[in-house]
Amino acid sequence: ASPLPARYRTGARRCYTGCPADPTVRCCLRVLVVTLSSLGDIVHTLPAITDAARASPGLRFDWAVEEAFAEIPDWHPAVDRVIPVALRRWRRRPWRDFRGPEWRAAVAALRARPYTALIDAQGLLKSAFIARLVDAPRYGMDWSSAREPLATLSYHHRLRVPRRMHAIDRLRRLFAGSLSYPLPDSEVDYGLPDAMVAAPGDSPQRLLFLHGTAREEKLWPVGHWIDLARRAIGAGFEVALPWGDATEQRRAQAIADGVPAAGGPHVVVLPRLDLAALAGQLREAAAVVAVDTGLGHLAAALGAPTVSLYGPTDPERIGTVGPRQVRVVPSPGAGSMAAIEPARVWQGTQSLMWDGSLRGGAVVAGH
Repeated sequence: ASPLPARYRTGARRCYTGCPADPTVRCCLRVLVVTLSSLGDIVHTLPAITDAARASPGLRFDWAVEEAFAEIPDWHPAVDRVIPVALRRWRRRPWRDFRGPEWRAAVAALRARPYTALIDAQGLLKSAFIARLVDAPRYGMDWSSAREPLATLSYHHRLRVPRRMHAIDRLRRLFAGSLSYPLPDSEVDYGLPDAMVAAPGDSPQRLLFLHGTAREEKLWPVGHWIDLARRAIGAGFEVALPWGDATEQRRAQAIADGVPAAGGPHVVVLPRLDLAALAGQLREAAAVVAVDTGLGHLAAALGAPTVSLYGPTDPERIGTVGPRQVRVVPSPGAGSMAAIEPARVWQGTQSLMWDGSLRGGAVVAGH
C-alpha cells in the first residue's frame, strides 16, 4: 500500500479549528472509518482508533455506521462525527429508499468533508459500497485477507493482514499500515472514557445473562440457563435478562419461569433497552455470562467481568478481550454448546468475581 502523502505526515500544517499549535501534531489527518455492523465488529474497531490517535495526536475520525449502532462510535473521544446509514432498512424497499431523502442526506454527509484517507475496516461488499461513495484514498485488506474478497476492488490501497489472528489484532494492523505508524505492542485499549468503564469491587449483587445471538448454533440451551440461574440465586445473586426482539423476550421469560419464585433474589426480565441503557446494566453487573454475541464484546470493552461461551466459533479469533474475561469452550470432541455444563460456567463466574486480577483470554473446558 502507498503511504499517505508527505504533507500529511510532516504535521507542518494546521487545518481545522481546535488543532493544537504544536507543529509536530499531525492535525491535517481526518479519516473516515467504515464499519457498519455488527455490534461485535464495531467494538473490535475501537482499539485501532485508540492506537491511531496515540500515534498521531490531533488525528480525528468520522465513522459511517448502521443507525442501530450509532451510539457506540460516539463514545470514543477521537471520533468527531458519526454518520448513520440504514442499509438494513433501506434494502427492504430499495427502489424507493435508495432514491429517497434519507439516502440523499446520508450521501451528502459522507461527502461533506474532505478526508485524507478512508479505511474500510469491515471488508464486506456492503461496506465497500459505502466506501465508493466517498472521494478519498480508500484503504482496506487485500484479496487474501478480506472477509469478502470482491470488496477489495473498491480500494486504492490493499494491505495483507494475516487471517490467523484475533479480529482486534487484524484491525490494529490494518490501521497502522494504512496510516503509516508503527504497530504498537501495547495491550488492547478500547478508548472509552473512564466514567463508562466498570470499577472492580463496586458492583451490586446482580448477574446479567446475555442469552441472545443471531445464529442458532451459538445458543446455549434454556435448561442450562435455568440451572445456572438457580446456582446464582442460591448464592445470593439476582439475575437480569435483557432481550432485543420477540424471540429473545420469549426465551428470557422461559428462563425466568423455570426458576421458582421465592423470597430473596430472583430472576428479572428487563424491559427492552437501548444501547446506552444496556451499557449501564453491563457496567454495573457483578458479572456477565454471555453466548457469542456483540453485547458480550461490549461488556468486555466496558471492563465488565464476563464469562463467554463458545461452541462453533473460535475464541482465539473472535473471543472477548479485556481484563476479567473467561472463555468457556466444550471439551475436545464435544463440539456443541449443549456440552458446556452449567456447573463449569458457574465455576468460571465465581472465579471472575473473586479474583479481580484475572486478565482476558483465560480459556476453560466446559466439563
